[in-house]
This record gives sequence, C-alpha cells and structure tokens, in this order.
Amino acid sequence: MDQLLSEPPSCIQEAGTWCRQIWQITGNEWLAGSADWLIAKPFTILVIAVVAVVVRLLVRRLIDRMTRTPANNGTDKTPALLKPLKEKAPDLVGPGVLERRRQRAMTLGSVLNSITSVLVYTIAVVLILGELGINLAPILASAGIVGVAVGFGAQNLVRDFLSGIFMMLEDQYGVGDVVDVGEAIGTVEAVGLRITTLRDLNGTVWYVRNGEVLRVGNFSQGYAVGVVDIPVAYDADLDRATTLLSEVASASAEREDLAPDVLEAPTVLGVESVTPEAVLLRLTVKVRPGKQWSIQRALRADAMAAFERAGFQPPLQRLFPNSGNNA
Repeated sequence: MDQLLSEPPSCIQEAGTWCRQIWQITGNEWLAGSADWLIAKPFTILVIAVVAVVVRLLVRRLIDRMTRTPANNGTDKTPALLKPLKEKAPDLVGPGVLERRRQRAMTLGSVLNSITSVLVYTIAVVLILGELGINLAPILASAGIVGVAVGFGAQNLVRDFLSGIFMMLEDQYGVGDVVDVGEAIGTVEAVGLRITTLRDLNGTVWYVRNGEVLRVGNFSQGYAVGVVDIPVAYDADLDRATTLLSEVASASAEREDLAPDVLEAPTVLGVESVTPEAVLLRLTVKVRPGKQWSIQRALRADAMAAFERAGFQPPLQRLFPNSGNNA
C-alpha cells in the first residue's frame, strides 16, 4: 500500500508537460501532480488577462485616432470615423460645423469603446471560467434571465440610447442646428446618447429624451428658403409692385453683407393671398442654412422702404385715411 502511495504520478512520463518539469526540478510528487493547477492554469489565466488588456488598449487607441479631428491646414476637418458615414452638415467649414463633427465623432467613439470593452472582457471572463473548470451553462442562463428582467425595467432607457445611436449614425441633427422636435424648437447645444439639449429663442434650455423624439424638422441642413410677404393695398398696381419687388430683392441680394449667404437669385412668386386688409406679394430666396431669418428681415426692410419711396400706400392707411391727422 505504501509503495502504491509513493509511486510518482503517471504524468511525469509525458514529455513537455509541467508535471514532468516540476518533477525533474523538485522531485516532489505532490507538486508534480498539482502542477496543472499551481502553474499551468494560473499562467494561462494570466496570459488571457494580459491579452485582453492589450487588445482593449490597442482598439481604444485606434478608435481615439479615428475620432480625432485632423490638425492639418486643409479644408477637410472630418474625423476618419465619420468619412464612411453620411453627413448632412453644411459644406461650409466653421466653428459650429467643426464642433458638430467633433461631438458626433466623440459620441460614436464612446459607444465603440464601451462595446469593445464589454466584448473583450466578456470573452476573457468566459475563457478564464472555462480554464477553472466552471460549468458556464447555469451562469449564462441566469445572466439571460437577469438581462431580460433588466431590459423590461429599463426599456425606456434602452430606447433612449438606441435612438441616440441611430441619430448619430444618420446625422439627423448636430450641434448648431435649429430643429423642431415637437415639444421644443431651438438651437441644438449638445447631442448625447440619451438626451438632446436645445435652447429656444427665449433662452430656455430644453432637455429632450431621444426616445421621445418621433419626428425632427431640421432648419439647418443643405439649404434654407427665406420667405417674405409684402402687403400692398387693394388699389395698388400689382404689376408695378411685382416688378419693383423683384428689382429691390435682386439689389438687396447683391449687398456685401447678404451676398455670401444667398445661394440663388430671389424669386417673386406674385400674389400669395388676399386678406380683408391687404394683398400679399410673396418673395422667396434660397440661402445658406440658418441664414433665412436674417435675410428675410433685411429683404423685408428694403422692400418696405422702396415701396414707400415709390408712393405705394400702406394697406391700413387706405382703410383709415384720416388716422395720421389725429395727432
């Protein structure tokens, strides 16, 4: 019996094993028989952990490099991550557009970093548990049940994040855009995966959950159209008024302060509507996104001044001809 207990383990006969090497070094039967647990498995686990950390660091550096805005002096300031994606930002490069691209790239990079971390470390944990001989089936089943429960409890949060990801990928709007999201209309100040921050004309900051946005009206993509309605009296010469409006609009569009933002020559559409007070002449002009409001104000002021110089009476003066003699 003692001889059987003192017999060396059979694994020492296998060349190249840790058991044989430990036996040759120490001559200890227990150490040789336990070499797999004492050395082989810890070494394998250490290698898995180191490889996971290295892979995570390399992928993170790659993502950071792809999301970084180029520092060259060229006109292309688009991060490498955004080049394969469709971008709806204006072609004009400016601080607002650059900030929009930077924030979009950083947000997408954050998502990729999080997904990479979860995937790499989950695979590493599964491999380590396998090395320890732990049965993963009950753990995976329990994790699936917990995941379903958490999903039901946090479905609104998950919906917000998924909506935010698709908004980023599709570039529905970005920093500096003027948008209508239903509940609020204003300038986008920040776009996150869960919340979009808007500031309206009154200065109020609105925090809109991405999952609650059912439709988006973007006033700042591609181009905008400025619409100006000029009222004239019923007895006015409409042909003369239309010609004058066309001349004034063309001259105003060539002003130094307006010309850079005007994309096409203004178009006078003619009579838009007839109200009890006046006849409305409509003028439209294609402009750079976000510039329609300032150009509308300038065209309206120039047109009203030109109509007054040309002798066209304001509609209300025709209705109340003695209103100016009451002073």
